[in-house]
Amino acid sequence: MSADPLCFCLYKRSLLIENRKMALHSARGKLISVIGDEDTCVGFLLGGVGEINKNRHPNFMVVDKNTPVSEVEDCFRRFVKRDDIDIILINQNCAELIRHVIDAHTSPVPAVLEIPSKDHPYDASKDSILRRARGMFNPEDLN
Repeated sequence: MSADPLCFCLYKRSLLIENRKMALHSARGKLISVIGDEDTCVGFLLGGVGEINKNRHPNFMVVDKNTPVSEVEDCFRRFVKRDDIDIILINQNCAELIRHVIDAHTSPVPAVLEIPSKDHPYDASKDSILRRARGMFNPEDLN
C-alpha cells in the first residue's frame, strides 16, 4: 500500500517537471535582429532586443561609415539563415548598400523591415519591400 502513494508522488513530480520544460520551451520565441547605426542598435538593445545565441553570435550589427559593404551583406545573409530570427530591422541607408541582397530575399520569414535612422529619414520610394507589397494589390481593389 505504501508504494502506491510514493509512485503517485513520483509520477506527479515528473509531470510537473515535464510541464516546466514545455513552458520554458514555448516561452522562447523568435528574435528580432537589427542592422543599423549605433544609435538605432543601442535603442533596440536598451529595449531588450539584444541576444547572443549558443554559438556566441549576436542578433545585431552596428554599421558605421568604415564598415565594408561585404560585412553588411554577410551579416544580413547570416540573419536570414538563422532559424531563431523572424524579423530583421535594417536602417534604410544600410539597406541601400545591400539592395541587391534584400531584393533577392523573397521568403516571408524572416520579414525585412526598413526603418529610418536619426540622420536619414524614411523614404517610401526607396523601400523595395513596400514596393513589392504595393504590387500585390490593385489600387481599385482597395476602394
